[in-house]
Amino acid sequence: MTLSTSDKATAALADLAAVPAGDRRKARLRDRAIEAWLPLARHLAHRYSGRGEPTDDLVQTATVGLIKAVDKFDPERGVDFAGYAIPTIIGEIKRHFRDRTWSVRVPRRLQELRLAITEANATLTHSLGRSPQVADIAVHLGVTEEDVLEGLEGARAYNATSLSTAVSADGSTELGDTLGGEDYEFELAETRVALVPALALLDEREQKILTLRFYGNLTQSQIAEQVGISQMHVSRLLSRALEKMRGVLADF
Repeated sequence: MTLSTSDKATAALADLAAVPAGDRRKARLRDRAIEAWLPLARHLAHRYSGRGEPTDDLVQTATVGLIKAVDKFDPERGVDFAGYAIPTIIGEIKRHFRDRTWSVRVPRRLQELRLAITEANATLTHSLGRSPQVADIAVHLGVTEEDVLEGLEGARAYNATSLSTAVSADGSTELGDTLGGEDYEFELAETRVALVPALALLDEREQKILTLRFYGNLTQSQIAEQVGISQMHVSRLLSRALEKMRGVLADF
């Protein structure tokens, strides 16, 4: 009689369990048992494909979980191997998503909460016949609504968007082009506010000379001609006016 694939896999585990530790046949039988149960690992890995991770990576991760299950399985406990291996393999796959696929590292609690929210969302959508609200998810998971909102906010760190991503219809504008840079006008605004009390200390002639020099960009000689004083006098008045203003601006 020809054994089915399932029977062969079960027989491979039985043969492995029958060989005592230290027997040189152990390694070969272990390899055979792992190979016999590989279809189960591949099947579980494909259930999680399409979530942003290469299928080959998921298969490798599932295989690691299978190896752990084979090494730790104790047939004397009377538990079916598939019932023991499936949670072990799925746990390994979920750890892979938790530890390897986040663009920005967030606390493990939020990573696990994100997975729980995702599963709860699928379950509740089916049972309620609509998209669940935050309150529905909170009740289902036994957590507060604040916890759910925190988990949803943390989930935004799962994927990152390249600054080179096109955001315009013709592709001429990238995401990075829409980000603001350092705005030096804020410093100028503060300076303008500080200048008001400083300028108030100057008399009318000093204010005129200062305006012509720094806003009109006139030379001292040109200012002297307009005001009707010597260039030397203009220089002294500018120095005196700036000295008055420095005292106020230093305390601003």
